Amino acid sequence: MQRLLVSVVDDDESVRDSLPDLLKELGFEARAFASGDEFLSSDCVNGTRCLILDVAMPGMTGLDLQRELGVRGQKIPIIFITALKNEAVRAKAFEQGAAGFLLKPFSDTALLSAIEAALRIG
Repeated sequence: MQRLLVSVVDDDESVRDSLPDLLKELGFEARAFASGDEFLSSDCVNGTRCLILDVAMPGMTGLDLQRELGVRGQKIPIIFITALKNEAVRAKAFEQGAAGFLLKPFSDTALLSAIEAALRIG
């Protein structure tokens, strides 16, 4: 059985190193990107079944990438992750169609639940 691709976009190198390993342990294929631009220029956009996306990144923010994917007609379920508790940003993310929103640090169980819910939506 082919594993579903979950892509991670986060400017934090430690997240890019650890999260794909966890995703693979949970049974997914995983790719990590340092920026929204890097993800958009990759060959993974069309194959990504769920996107785990940091809210606050230099340059293109997570919300910017979410908007850009919408403009391009890419309907990828997005789970936002952030260390900053900001209700306005959370509301905006859901308003733009986010499938989930997790505060760092989050548990493996919370992540898996969010991915499973996102895959049902997507």
